[in-house]
Amino acid sequence: MITSYNFDFCYIEIYNDYVKAVVKEGVTVSPKHNDVLIHIAERHFKNRPFVYLTHRINSYAVNPTIYLETAKIKNLIGFAVVSTDPKQIMQIKIEKIFFRKEFKQFDNIESALDWKNELMKEYRD
Repeated sequence: MITSYNFDFCYIEIYNDYVKAVVKEGVTVSPKHNDVLIHIAERHFKNRPFVYLTHRINSYAVNPTIYLETAKIKNLIGFAVVSTDPKQIMQIKIEKIFFRKEFKQFDNIESALDWKNELMKEYRD
């Protein structure tokens, strides 16, 4: 891990080629939260590809329209959601519609990181 941030709505860890976020209990993720991701992308991944990984261990809601703006981050090449909660998995199917890049759900962090590594390899080839 390179660094981490503890915001009022989430905890974020920065790695060489990905961001791992854990959104806090009861939050509704909305477009204003997207500004944080844009700032992180500009600060830590300037002109370098990266993947966003969210570990959904808490219960929270997502306004799926945020993905319209998130997808505009040019060097963001994929979005991974780690959750085994059936309600979250249903929500992910809706969220995926709004994100025009690679977007996948996983049952565990290891699988999400394997996918991230494959995406990074494809991007470099």
